[in-house]
Amino acid sequence: MSWLRKALVHLALSRSDEALIKASGGAPRTVRGMTLDARMQFLEAGARQRAEPWDQVTVEKLRAQTEAGAELFGGGKVSGVRIEKVYVTGRSHSVPCRLYLPTVRDNSAAMLVYFHFGGGVIGSLESCHRLCALIAKEAGAPVLSVDYRLAPEFKFPTGLEDCIAAYSWAVDNAARYGAPVGKAAIGGDSMGGHFTAIIAQEFRKTKSPVLQLMIYPAVDFLSETPSMHDFADAWPLTAETVDFFMKQYLPEAVDPSDPRVSPIRTQDLRGLAPALIYTAGFDMLLDQGQAYAHRLEEAGVKVSYKCFDSLPHGFVAFSSATPAAEAALRQIARETAASLKGNR
Repeated sequence: MSWLRKALVHLALSRSDEALIKASGGAPRTVRGMTLDARMQFLEAGARQRAEPWDQVTVEKLRAQTEAGAELFGGGKVSGVRIEKVYVTGRSHSVPCRLYLPTVRDNSAAMLVYFHFGGGVIGSLESCHRLCALIAKEAGAPVLSVDYRLAPEFKFPTGLEDCIAAYSWAVDNAARYGAPVGKAAIGGDSMGGHFTAIIAQEFRKTKSPVLQLMIYPAVDFLSETPSMHDFADAWPLTAETVDFFMKQYLPEAVDPSDPRVSPIRTQDLRGLAPALIYTAGFDMLLDQGQAYAHRLEEAGVKVSYKCFDSLPHGFVAFSSATPAAEAALRQIARETAASLKGNR
């Protein structure tokens, strides 16, 4: 992507809210009493104009668009954090990961293993780069970002198994990087939140994570909640996008009500790790994220929940698109850091 295109896009986004809303159709987008951030509304309008018919959409095109978006809106470099590339040995595959190491360490803060968004089909380490760096710096703790394998080349449960391998490796190796021995936290956004919920459940009795961080998590593949309809056309996660992802990710023989696919359908949620759950206002997954927070609370799990009303799904990857997204990332980083240190 050329520097000129970047400059022009960010120049356009620097206009006033009124000018951006006028360019987006003339009226603020308000649903359920929540109003979409003006810059995100402007980007949504542009995406609608450029959208291709779904019979022309390919996985390759979506991946390229996602990487271009990460380059354009992923945000600037975070000082005080260096990066190493590491490989985690799984059952039959070495999983590439990016390790964020803060210059200033806090040996009381647990290591965090983070899983990026993308429906199990798109996304990469770049999608969550800034958030991982912010958490590492704020907590003084190592953060391991996992480049798990994607569908349709590798369907369920391959990506999940890669994430499990990365978590197990982190528990075993945390002390090498100045974090507490034999423990780690897990987190992720969207599909990464989905993996987080499943791993927290599977490891509750052995090697249980010290924290589960879930940002607009996908926890119910059969959800028919009102938000699935109210925001079915909300960019960037529309109903058509969800359907496309599920066809790529799930083998036909897999039951979507299986708790390893829809973790909210697990009957007993007692004894799970404390949870930080964040949702986006303009998001099909809003209701299921909130419902999972309520179910965890009912099961006696310590939960902190917040909805960023003005933001859409995927805001982790849009920190330089709007100050609201950057503010959300910084709040998540602060609160996650406090939890990693045992202060929440």
